[in-house]
Amino acid sequence: MKKFVKLLSVFLLSCVTLFLTVSLAVGQQSGPVKLSIIDVAGNLQLTQTAIEAFKEAHPEIVSDIEFMKATAPELPAKIKAQQMAGNVMTTMVLTGYDAMAAGLEMGIWENLYPTYDSYFPDLEDRYLPGAKGAFDLFEGYGIVVTHCPGGPMFTYNPEKVEDVPTTAKELLEWAKANPGKFLYPRPANSGPGRCLLQGLPYILGDENPKDPKTWEKTWDYLQELDKYIDYYPTGTAIAFRELAEGTRWIIASHIGWDVNQRILGVIPANFRGFFLENTTWLTDCHFMCMPKGLSEAQKEATLALMSWLLEPESQALTYDAGYFYPGPAIKDVPLSLAPKEIQDNIEAALYPEYDIVIQEFPSTTQLGAKELVEAFEMWDKLVGAKVK
Repeated sequence: MKKFVKLLSVFLLSCVTLFLTVSLAVGQQSGPVKLSIIDVAGNLQLTQTAIEAFKEAHPEIVSDIEFMKATAPELPAKIKAQQMAGNVMTTMVLTGYDAMAAGLEMGIWENLYPTYDSYFPDLEDRYLPGAKGAFDLFEGYGIVVTHCPGGPMFTYNPEKVEDVPTTAKELLEWAKANPGKFLYPRPANSGPGRCLLQGLPYILGDENPKDPKTWEKTWDYLQELDKYIDYYPTGTAIAFRELAEGTRWIIASHIGWDVNQRILGVIPANFRGFFLENTTWLTDCHFMCMPKGLSEAQKEATLALMSWLLEPESQALTYDAGYFYPGPAIKDVPLSLAPKEIQDNIEAALYPEYDIVIQEFPSTTQLGAKELVEAFEMWDKLVGAKVK
């Protein structure tokens, strides 16, 4: 009898423990959760309004949203450290190709598609061609949220530059004649810098533009150009600020930055852009990523937010102040869907020839994850590391 009572007690204790464990798990996964979003691409400028609208519309899903900013090179290690400590606090990352590629190499991203394809119905059919190409590069570990034709292009001060270069050779000659007046940011930290690096192999006719090991003409060109460049800033905003101040007269750019900086008044309205012969657009995209190691409740809330950001109403807001012009990654989201203030700003700052070259120039995706990391490393070694 005593043995039976003892066994019964053990059984009941096990049942209570199981009940409490299940109850705790359910309690942890029910109710709204806090989301923590890190932006390493400047994407919040395009999406934060829609993200905050999601919070307002779905208080049953999200209790609060924390926004943080970091640089692309530091982000993957930061996430990896959280994962190794078993304490992943970051629920979503907004990134360009840089941290997207580096993070994929490090294995820190959760597969989003097709693992969670129910949150993204008909996603591949809904994407614009450029966005679909970028999406395919990263095997479903990042969801493209915004899209821009990208670059390479150049923004210049017309009061200082009378003979605008039209070829790579002319640009090099101009830089030699005007030392210190041309600038481009470090490619690993900048969309325009990245587009210039990947666009030159097309402009110069390298053997295989998709393989940085074959870029003999590009590496020779950049090393020669380096002689006339003072330094490489760690972000695009620095380059535009120096252009506005008159320290530089031409900088590497891309179409979104060019339009945006006029809208914001960083550069004067008369500053213009130019393109070189044989230009191919290197499509620029921003991705939404989800780190491995989140709770189920965090995953569900993050995925619901990602889905929300792909809706036409949210996508129309990405026209914003032209920072990633046009902006939407999804088809059938014309500028007319955006608020009137956005429409007015874009129309005032966009030179008509920009829409023409968007249609005329061929386009391609940026490098795959492995090749992009390799290109950054080669630039750092062959160009950026040289002592001035």
